[in-house]
Amino acid sequence: MTDHQHAAPGPGPRPGSGPGTPAAEPSRAGAGKEGTAGAPAGAVDPGRHFRRDRRHQMFGGVCSGLARQYDMDPVIFRITLAVLSATGGIGLIFYGFAWLFVPYDDEDENQVRRLLTGRVDGHTLAAVLFALVGCGVFLSMLSNDGVLSFAVILSLLLAGAAYWSRRRGTPSPDPIAAQAAADAPPEPQAPPVPAAYPSWWREPIVKDGTYVGGTGYLWGPEDSRDLDIATAVGVGVRSGSGGAKDVWRPPQARPPKPAGPRGIGGWVFLFALLAAGLGTGLTWETQPLGTSLQTGLACALGVIGLGIAVSAFLGRTGAGSIVLAVLTAGLLAGSTAVPDDIGTDWTRTGWRPASVAQIRPVYDLGAGEGKLDLSAVRVPAGDTVSTQVEVGLGRIHVIVPRDATVRLHVEVGLGDIQVPGDGRKDVDVAPGKYKEMTLEPPPGAGKAGTLRLDLRVGAGQAEVSRAAS
Repeated sequence: MTDHQHAAPGPGPRPGSGPGTPAAEPSRAGAGKEGTAGAPAGAVDPGRHFRRDRRHQMFGGVCSGLARQYDMDPVIFRITLAVLSATGGIGLIFYGFAWLFVPYDDEDENQVRRLLTGRVDGHTLAAVLFALVGCGVFLSMLSNDGVLSFAVILSLLLAGAAYWSRRRGTPSPDPIAAQAAADAPPEPQAPPVPAAYPSWWREPIVKDGTYVGGTGYLWGPEDSRDLDIATAVGVGVRSGSGGAKDVWRPPQARPPKPAGPRGIGGWVFLFALLAAGLGTGLTWETQPLGTSLQTGLACALGVIGLGIAVSAFLGRTGAGSIVLAVLTAGLLAGSTAVPDDIGTDWTRTGWRPASVAQIRPVYDLGAGEGKLDLSAVRVPAGDTVSTQVEVGLGRIHVIVPRDATVRLHVEVGLGDIQVPGDGRKDVDVAPGKYKEMTLEPPPGAGKAGTLRLDLRVGAGQAEVSRAAS
């Protein structure tokens, strides 16, 4: 018996197989059924990647895909992501980006790739809007520590439950079945199906040596039957038989492509500007600056979203509309940071109380320039008078009495602070300025009480000076 006869497998049992030797076929059958050798029915394959589920989807199939991946009820993910969307926007951000970057279980191409190649459909636009709205809600909730803490804790609880559910469904490895699966020969596979049309790398030269066909596409195979650049410019090729004879093939004109629908990006931009101006104008006189800007930008974003949806149905959505939607959403999120005390009217006002009784507890100025003159006030010795000035946007100048001790507390979100004794008159604009000090009366002044002065400016300048007499 030759070595080939020893090596050739026969119809009988394999050499070395006996009652005590595990067979490879049962383990392979079990592996083909569940994807893991020896895995029981219903167990989650630990090597399977996360994919969106098309059959049980409600929007993008993200929650149903997570439920299948971690062997949980999809309602748990849907309720949790809905709560996270309302409390901080984290749910919308996660769902939108998962919708964009995770493909379906029966596809290998995600929505981002479709978006970058210009194939924009309703699913891609919905995923982008989910992510944009989630980012806007998240930025508006950055100052709310309680809501963000709740969202983080809920996210960690959901992640822990998913991890426990996945580990619970993972079977313990069977060393005998694993060894049998490793020793089993690879399964035979069917030969690849030939393409309907020859590709650029397949059979460019026929048997007699002549060059036939094109070298293929330079960017993106729209159709393998299309002419290549060499054929389009009419490059001469040399025949491989007999004499040197150049054969020139004239370029063949491609059939004209049908004209697609006209883009509506310009009209969308125009209507968005009109909506922004209308929304801002209707609330300019009655609402603060931040609320008025939010109203106008929200109207513009709604018009842009409607335009993107209409253009998606028409089959023509330009990248400019997407960029415009992103910029508008960013401006809308930034407008939420504008303080509510900043008004839309720029006013010039002044206050000049003549006695302690006429001093108000709070002086409020939304936007403009104000002057508080306290030079005529005489604070009795041993008494303390307090007042506060709040300015959203603008400049405030306070003149304190000459003989009073002033305990000063100044906060400027963005701007400049000028107090007696600085020795400079230039404006130094910086964010987050703060100053707390005590101004003693000059030598020779009479005895007087104490004035507590609290100045708060959102953006602008706060100046304090002492009366000359």
